[in-house]
Amino acid sequence: MAVAATVTLTVTAAAFGGSLADRAGAAAPADARPAAAADAAGHGHEHWVDTWTSMPQLTEPGNMPPAPYTQDGAVFADTTLRQTVHVTLGGPSLRLHLSNAFGGAALPVTAVSVARPVDGRSGARAIVPGSSRPVTFGGRPGVTVPVGAQMVTDPLDFPVAAGETLTVTVYLAAGQQSTSITSHPGSRTTSYMLRGDHLDDADLDGAAQVNHWYFLSAVEVRAAAADRATVVLGDSLADGRGSTDNGDDRWPDRLRARLAQHADTAGTAVLNQAAGGNRVLNDGLGPNALSRLDRDVFAQPGAGSLVVSEGVNDIGTADATPAAQQAVTADLINAYRQIVLRAHAQGLPVYGATLTPFGGNQYDDAAGLREASRQAVNDWIRTSGEFDAVLDFDRAARDPQAPRRLRPDLDVGDHLHFNPAGYQALADSVPLRLFGPGAR
Repeated sequence: MAVAATVTLTVTAAAFGGSLADRAGAAAPADARPAAAADAAGHGHEHWVDTWTSMPQLTEPGNMPPAPYTQDGAVFADTTLRQTVHVTLGGPSLRLHLSNAFGGAALPVTAVSVARPVDGRSGARAIVPGSSRPVTFGGRPGVTVPVGAQMVTDPLDFPVAAGETLTVTVYLAAGQQSTSITSHPGSRTTSYMLRGDHLDDADLDGAAQVNHWYFLSAVEVRAAAADRATVVLGDSLADGRGSTDNGDDRWPDRLRARLAQHADTAGTAVLNQAAGGNRVLNDGLGPNALSRLDRDVFAQPGAGSLVVSEGVNDIGTADATPAAQQAVTADLINAYRQIVLRAHAQGLPVYGATLTPFGGNQYDDAAGLREASRQAVNDWIRTSGEFDAVLDFDRAARDPQAPRRLRPDLDVGDHLHFNPAGYQALADSVPLRLFGPGAR
């Protein structure tokens, strides 16, 4: 017989108001009305914009929750899950997205709350006492997310500051009756799980911890009419392999920090829709980039532009033969054209990032065939005029003395990924004018 499961998601906001409602059956509070009612309540020209995202993936065996949270045929039975997210834009109210995109069974969510983490830190286990607020789904405390679907919460009047860290806590009474579940393994952020219903506990003392996000795929805020989001379609270099756990120092994080410093660009959210091992042409870790455009880019509320920053894994996993490398180069260029074509049809400008060096990494080959492919793709990105602008990450990252390699001071050590200084260098190379009012 399945055991009840609690998953807790905690969200930190600059401020909050109102009392904690009884999630066991009280009527929905006024600040948790269904979206249609709230949208009709006189919010002027404000609109919903995603302020944080994580790309949903099928969870691999090594990234499943540890025992006893994974059992035969069930996950998160009688478990509370607490997760933190670092948002980009702020706003007076928020909505959460819960995803069951890759679930093998329906996902029954018993209750969800948001709160402020202690000290405002990403990866914090504890929340500020008294800060927890319930979120609802159509006025009810829980929801069942069908296989392959997502559910969006009712709006909650919970002011969120730009650059703030939020805690989201979810309780699953029955758990998910499948070991095919949805997550984002490359969170670089610590999450916590504990048996029992601890939705509003100030601290999950004794909780197990992992550096993965489960089920939570987006946070929206109600933002000013001019505010927009730029979506980053990427691989592990955008997902932040080599960045600091709980440090929020991937290059999209650092780009957002730069945008926040200027009035003309402060209204741009940065949505990280990247995953380690992802490829443009073929499935790898997560669906290929071409197949996920609708879900991960065009469906994001408030999306105003797209950054394409992947292709290295396509080149690196293709055979090191002339025929294979010629084919992957031609196919990548055609795929980029398709992405630009489809994004332009949605009214989105597209910025192409050049592919950074991998000399000395396992992707490198003695004959330099993969390097030749990288150079050919980069030449096309720079000179074709197909992209609306070019982010020249190659120029920012390469060693001037050995252009096939990363600068040693930016290399995390595997000659492919970056350390935090490297991710800062990528962010610093992005022209901010691409995200100001004149670019929209």
